[in-house]
Amino acid sequence: MSNAKAPPLGYAGLSIDRAAERRDDDAAIEAETRDAEARFLALAGDRPVLRATGGGALDPLFDAAALDALGPSTRAAYLGRIDGAPRFAMSLREGAAEKIERADDLVSEDLRAIAWNDRLDSQALALVGYAKSMALWHARHGFCANCGSPTAPNASGWRRRCPSCGALHFPRYDPVAIMLVVHGDRCLLGRQARFAPGMYSCLAGFVEPGETIEDAARREILEEAGVAVGAVAYELSQPWPFPSQLMIGVRCEALSEAITPDDQELEDVRWFARDDVAAMLARAHPEGFFVPPPSAIAHHLLRHFVLK
Repeated sequence: MSNAKAPPLGYAGLSIDRAAERRDDDAAIEAETRDAEARFLALAGDRPVLRATGGGALDPLFDAAALDALGPSTRAAYLGRIDGAPRFAMSLREGAAEKIERADDLVSEDLRAIAWNDRLDSQALALVGYAKSMALWHARHGFCANCGSPTAPNASGWRRRCPSCGALHFPRYDPVAIMLVVHGDRCLLGRQARFAPGMYSCLAGFVEPGETIEDAARREILEEAGVAVGAVAYELSQPWPFPSQLMIGVRCEALSEAITPDDQELEDVRWFARDDVAAMLARAHPEGFFVPPPSAIAHHLLRHFVLK
C-alpha cells in the first residue's frame, strides 16, 4: 500500500463555529432562523433528507422555503454557523416520508449507505451526522428520567427541561472502544453475521461504568476473542451518529496469538498479515475479503497498521 494521502475520516473534522454562547439567547436564535443565509438540515425519522443535484451528488441544505415545502417540521437544534451562515437541525413530522418518496429530486436513505457510496463530501457528511445525532437525541428523550414527566427542549435544542421536577437533561454521547489488536506483523479482525459477505473489521465494544478506555479494550478483546492484551495506546477518534457514539480508536498489543472466540458475538475472528490487510483495503484480496470504507474509523486504524 502506498503512502498516498489518506481519505478523510467519516463524520469528523467539521469546520463550524458552534456559537455555544448564543444558545440561551432565544431572540438571537429566532433572528438567525430568518437570516437569508440560514440553511436547514432535515431528518425524516432517523434518515436525512437530501437534494439530488445531478451526477450522483447530494446536498443536505435547504433554505426556509424549500424546508417548508417538505411539510411541517420541528426545530431540533441550533448547530452553529459555517462561514457566518446559521445551520439548524430539523425533524420532519409524520407523513413526510411518503411525500419525499414521490419527489424526483429528493433522497432519504440510511446515512451509512450514503457514506459507504461516498455520495456526500466530508464536510457535508460530518454536518449531517451532527444534525442526526441531535435530532435523534430529542426523539428518544421526550420524558424525564427522574420523574417520568414529558420534557421540553430549551437552550436552542441543547437541553431538555422537566417542568414537573426541574431536572435538566443534556445530549448524551456514548463512548465505544474500537481496537486494532496487533501481534508482530499481524492484526486481529473479526466479522459479525450481519456484516456483508467477506467483510472483516476491528473488534469494538462500549466502555462500561467504572472503566477506563484501556480497561474496556482489554475486557472486550478477551470476551470476544479470548486474546489477552498488554499495552493499549490511543490512535484517533470519530463521532458515530448511530445514534450518538464516540468511537475511540486504540492500538492494542496482544500477549499471544491464541484465539478462543465467542461464537455468540462473532461469526469468525482470525489473524491477518500486513500484506493481507493492504489487499483488503484496496479491495484486491484473493479471497474477496475487504474492510469497512473510509467513512468508518476501522478503515483508518487498519491503514495506520499497514503504513507503520
